Amino acid sequence: MSIGRTRDIGFATALALVMGNMIGSGVYLLPASLAPYGGISVIGWFVSAGGAILLGLAFANLARSAPMAGGPYAYTRIAFGDLAGFLVAWLYWLSVWCGNAAIAVAFVGYLDPFLPGLARAPAIAAGLAIAVVWLLIAVNTFGVREAGRVQIVTTLLKVLPLAAIAVAGLTLLDTSHFTMTQTTPADLGRGVFATVTLTLWAFTGMDAATIPAGHTENPEQTIPRATVIGILLTAGIYIASTVAVMGLVAPDRLATTTAPFAEAARMVFGDPASLIVAAGAAVSTFGALNGWTLVVGQLPQAAAQDGLFPAAFGRTSRRGIPVTAMVISGLLASALIAANYTRGLVGLFTFTILLATLGALVPYVFCSLAGFLVPASREGGHQRPNVRARSRVVSGLAFVYAMCAIAGSGLETIFWGFLLLLAGLPVYVWVVLHRQPG
Repeated sequence: MSIGRTRDIGFATALALVMGNMIGSGVYLLPASLAPYGGISVIGWFVSAGGAILLGLAFANLARSAPMAGGPYAYTRIAFGDLAGFLVAWLYWLSVWCGNAAIAVAFVGYLDPFLPGLARAPAIAAGLAIAVVWLLIAVNTFGVREAGRVQIVTTLLKVLPLAAIAVAGLTLLDTSHFTMTQTTPADLGRGVFATVTLTLWAFTGMDAATIPAGHTENPEQTIPRATVIGILLTAGIYIASTVAVMGLVAPDRLATTTAPFAEAARMVFGDPASLIVAAGAAVSTFGALNGWTLVVGQLPQAAAQDGLFPAAFGRTSRRGIPVTAMVISGLLASALIAANYTRGLVGLFTFTILLATLGALVPYVFCSLAGFLVPASREGGHQRPNVRARSRVVSGLAFVYAMCAIAGSGLETIFWGFLLLLAGLPVYVWVVLHRQPG
């Protein structure tokens, strides 16, 4: 199913959407989280990157077979039916608008070096976060092409400071900072699993190019290329920049800093560089929020047009933009920020990011297995036996990785994720009962 009539997303925009949605606020704090693990964290990065590439290849195979708007939702519905498709769309949509609230809060936090009085006052900080949510909803209502241009520019700006620190830091790193304290295979395994759990969140958003497929030029080729190349480039940037920071800043100092990239930039380039990194982090979160604002409208629109979400989510403007879906999502994100602003900036971010991550991996589980079913169910989807076999191997490995990632996310996260999944069932029943026949 296609949404809209224009094809405004080319390869560059699709690539920026993949990279821009992955590179957000998390990477700027990850070196501090990984500091206690030393060199073993590098292994964790490579395992996570390998898993992300497997999932990316699985999405690429699905995009070639079924280049439909809605991405994970559409693939799940084709493979497993309406109920599974709804549940994936429901969880993914919840995850995205909660994530938008978290990203907006993080954006305000990165303004602290420039506006300390404003960013540290809970009510004002919450107001600024809500304002940026609506600013980017306004940008996206002008059209997919305009939102895509913003995404390209912000992606370039966010990559530059990470690349600069990576290049400079890799020439100056201290290899003693990567000493492994794990001496037994069991300790090594636990350390790798822990670092994989920490780093896997950095790759959430790898499927972003699959969702606005109805607006994409030649989606059968553009989406797979943008997804795989975007994951490879982002993984390279993540690993190089994180290794550089860990090699520059001593482990004991790194474990306690709240701005590891700024600390590394200060060591290499001097004090003014910390402000540049703070600006880069702000641009990074702004760009990620722009990309996810596009997704938060497109995904429920696709489900609504299939009769699996309330009809209001399927309404579009004269430009073919799902403004109603974005406005509803924006209202919910704003309410989440406003209802919890008394927690303070850090507490608010932690609360919202917990909610946002609940539904991030369940769609990946469904989509990895959908690779076994979608090609056979699509007209013209016949493949040579060797190509089909390779696709199934990739899908199977992606499923194992996604399941391990969910297991590593913790019992509390799985508990709340299960409750939110079940909470969608009354909505599904209501939609089906009120769905027009035919």
